[in-house]
Amino acid sequence: MSKKHKHAHHEEHVDESWLIPYADLLTLLLALFIVLFAMSSVDAKKFEEMAQAFNSALNGGNGILDNTSVMETGPVDGKKQNKDENNSTSAASQSQSAKEREAQKQKEQQELENLKKKVDNYIKANGLSTQLNTKLNQSQLMITISDNALFASGSAVVKQDSRKLAFAIGNMLVAYNDYDIVVSGHTDNQPISTSEFKSNWDLSSTRAIRFMDILLSNKSLDPRHFSAIGYGEYRPLEDNTSAANRAKNRRVEVSIIRKYIDAANASDVPVTP
Repeated sequence: MSKKHKHAHHEEHVDESWLIPYADLLTLLLALFIVLFAMSSVDAKKFEEMAQAFNSALNGGNGILDNTSVMETGPVDGKKQNKDENNSTSAASQSQSAKEREAQKQKEQQELENLKKKVDNYIKANGLSTQLNTKLNQSQLMITISDNALFASGSAVVKQDSRKLAFAIGNMLVAYNDYDIVVSGHTDNQPISTSEFKSNWDLSSTRAIRFMDILLSNKSLDPRHFSAIGYGEYRPLEDNTSAANRAKNRRVEVSIIRKYIDAANASDVPVTP
């Protein structure tokens, strides 16, 4: 009987195996929160402090955070910094380019004003005010020469006494050798048909070329910057209703083209062949 009583008083123990998966779950949740915090944080130092605090709270500092490596945000910040630096460099470069372009435009304006003054002084000194004039606008400096100052009627041969004028203009252009020069011929609307010229197109083009030939007889000029074009009667200064107006329309123009032209003024530039 006594032996049976001894078994009845045997002590029962509570099953605590459920604590193991529960602890693992808590550990995983803790790790998840740490990773989420690290991904959203830009302050590595604060993250490290938080990790140390969790370590202290778990098992006396021995837990999953013992070997935690801090997620550095340096590379991301570095990319952003590089992008900002590139944007700043680009803006500074554009600003510098704009300043340089403006300085070049001002230099060009001064150069063309000086050339206009030289031509105007030549016109005045030689009493050519009725045959030549100059005009400086936002696209070019244009020297206009009436055809009767250069050619006989229906001819493209430059008069012998007018060759001096072409030589003088050529000499003045030497100092502006990096500018493009367009020589254009214009006629009135009176039709022409000869053995030499079939139309006003032929006559205007040939006159432009012959005048350009004399300019380029100055070997200091660069032919690569020169071109000649004939407009016939299609770009008149006046209507062709009178002899005086037709005389104004018959002309040769020497255009020194600006290198720095605003887009709004691009339509003023003569079309080169």
